[in-house]
Amino acid sequence: MSAPIELWFWPTPNGHKITIALEEMGLPYTVRYLNIGGGEQFTPEFQRLNPNGRMPVITDPQGPDGQPINIFESGAILQYLARKTGQFYGADERSRIEIDQWLFWQMAGLGPMAGQTHHFRQYAPAMIQDQRQLAYGVNRYTNETHRLYGVLERRLQDRDYLAGDYSIADMACWPWILPRLQGQSFEAFPHLKAWYERIAARPAVQKGKAVGADLRRDLGSGDKDAETARSILFGQRGR
Repeated sequence: MSAPIELWFWPTPNGHKITIALEEMGLPYTVRYLNIGGGEQFTPEFQRLNPNGRMPVITDPQGPDGQPINIFESGAILQYLARKTGQFYGADERSRIEIDQWLFWQMAGLGPMAGQTHHFRQYAPAMIQDQRQLAYGVNRYTNETHRLYGVLERRLQDRDYLAGDYSIADMACWPWILPRLQGQSFEAFPHLKAWYERIAARPAVQKGKAVGADLRRDLGSGDKDAETARSILFGQRGR
């Protein structure tokens, strides 16, 4: 059996992209939990792996030519794992281009915009005194997330998955679909709902999503620990 991949991880949508992919591809891995609310992403040791100070990061002891390799950015990790295993990345260049389009769409659009929606709907109320400023952020990003859900709804009206067969594009987008947290409802997006449920039923997705589930906590609460975590995550302490 090959040596396990090391995964620096915290249970966020970007982290779950990688646990889902590793489970789907049948790759052995070990999890190194990186407490982002405690500032562990800012340590010199971790920033040697990722100068941007974000997880996930993987270390594959059997990388290209059998030599170890560190990889950061969830999209780059997904592409690497798919190439390494020959799975979930299409059978030819045309299909890979199709997958890449939706992977990059998630990285550039769905993830950042939905992340801002989470920020203004969940965390900012405990941080922003000016309610007019808060309302603008809530409306701006909730509406943009609604638009992005609509893009997925139209794409999925005549297909089961985003780019032909189930692929890393679906693995990238699926963890970011969180209607309750994003002020959305599946009632307006029946094709998106069917896609979401189709993927949620996959055993490997269920296993990947369960990794670190007991570590999730409410950073929007008013307790002291949540306040400290918010100051680290959003104040960029340790830079």
